[in-house]
Amino acid sequence: FKWEEHMKKIFILLTVVFAMLLTACGGSKEDTKETDTKEVKSENALNVGIVLSTGGLGDKSFNDSAYRGLTMAEEKLGIKFKYVEPASPSEDMQFLREFAENNYDLIIGVGFLMKDSVEAVAKEHPNVKFAIIDEVIDAPNVTSLVFSEDEGSFLVGALAAMMSKTNIIGFVGGMEVPLIKKFQSGYEQGAKYINPDIKVTILYTSGPNPFNDPVRGKESAIAEYNRGADVIFHAAGGTGTGVIEGAKSKGIFAIGVDSNQDYVAPGTVLTSMIKNVDQAVFATVKDVKEGTFKSGVNRFGVANNGVGTSEFEFTKDIIGTEKLEKLKEIKAGIIDGSIKLK
Repeated sequence: FKWEEHMKKIFILLTVVFAMLLTACGGSKEDTKETDTKEVKSENALNVGIVLSTGGLGDKSFNDSAYRGLTMAEEKLGIKFKYVEPASPSEDMQFLREFAENNYDLIIGVGFLMKDSVEAVAKEHPNVKFAIIDEVIDAPNVTSLVFSEDEGSFLVGALAAMMSKTNIIGFVGGMEVPLIKKFQSGYEQGAKYINPDIKVTILYTSGPNPFNDPVRGKESAIAEYNRGADVIFHAAGGTGTGVIEGAKSKGIFAIGVDSNQDYVAPGTVLTSMIKNVDQAVFATVKDVKEGTFKSGVNRFGVANNGVGTSEFEFTKDIIGTEKLEKLKEIKAGIIDGSIKLK
């Protein structure tokens, strides 16, 4: 009897460990994130594969937003999807190729760093549909989902200038590349639209993992504070959670990016510059399902709700009605063209 009980305990333990290992491999709500892409395909549903950028799920930013778009498509359109989280960009092509070889209906590459890999695999598999986020690829089977980050950043730059008491605001970017410099440029233009004399201090975290290094993000925020900045906007993916933490530790404001990060530190995060990657992903999947998928560039800006601000859930009273009304005016100006960005 004791031997049987002992064996039962061992069996239960092994079962739990096995389940944990499967969970650790990830996946959609119902599927595991094994590298064998064949395992999650459904013969009766549209199958989508997505290769996330390094940093993966839980970045409270870019990847999480793309994932939300697929869960929305799963719920509303009945599709099946599988996601993978490369440990480094060198794995991107391998995962993209696996999806293509297993005849997924749509394969999505997340982030500008994936351009070369998506371009190469799309050329190898001309009958497979691809989408890339934040880059442009000219190929008959690729749709490019790009955003007017400078427009959304203009809005939060204007808010930062209105809220600053030191007349110094900060920007923390992940990598000094054209995409992130669009955030910086819009932020600076928005701030100077409100106050031409305001100073904008700039830091790029860089390093071996520029979009997933919260420690370096916190150090950058504190460095900005030491320069006099009392509002800091980040465009640094998962590194930005450290920026927010650093701002909170010094009692200054932060501005989130990509997803709604207001809840990360309520009252510290004034707002978030939202990039509705989830809506772009959902729309692309819907196009494939309805047979209306087209190659080319799909651009998402303020006018079509591709970028904007969060809803100030925790900061309406802190900001005040007058400043919020001014932001609405600025948004309308961007849409009607009376405010022009460089």
